[in-house]
Amino acid sequence: MLSFYFFLVVGRTHFVMTSFEEAETEETVTCLHMTFYHPCQEDKMMFRCLNFCKREQVRADEMAKFGRDSNVCRYNLMDTRVSRIQFSLQFYRKLNSSEFCFEIKNMSKKTKLIVDQTELGYLNKIDLPWKCIICFGDYQILAEVQEGESMDYFETYLHLAEVPILQERCLPSLQPIPENGISSSLFPSQGKSPTETDENESC
Repeated sequence: MLSFYFFLVVGRTHFVMTSFEEAETEETVTCLHMTFYHPCQEDKMMFRCLNFCKREQVRADEMAKFGRDSNVCRYNLMDTRVSRIQFSLQFYRKLNSSEFCFEIKNMSKKTKLIVDQTELGYLNKIDLPWKCIICFGDYQILAEVQEGESMDYFETYLHLAEVPILQERCLPSLQPIPENGISSSLFPSQGKSPTETDENESC
């Protein structure tokens, strides 16, 4: 009886160890944390369609778009002054590298997009820094990338700030820009130069 009990214990232990050893290692997922702020967010509720404090999976080949048009944009900003598509984020892997990054592109013809101190015009794009502040009009977004390994999808995790992210910096108002006009910005373009993209580039 004792030998039979010993056989059962040893057999069960071997099964558990074998199952544990054969289990696939769980991949970590790249997560983009975005903290939003607008001075009129309590009154105008422009963020009411965003799911805050909830991780959301996005396919790696999907372009994440932010803007007013709910039929096109995954992340909707309920503000008539926001463009139909304000900006987009593309997840990609660097050439000859295992590192994953995001590329941010300004999709608005009427408003400049500012990433840290780099100003992006319509269809300009740059690599998104691991931690940066995205601004357009009165909108302020703190973006932070948490590295992961998965090639199939990434996650977004949205937060709402109660106080301005930029405490002591004046931002230009969100106003339409004439097609032949010049928009002055309080943020001089510095660092990496934005990349011009073709308007017909697939989104």
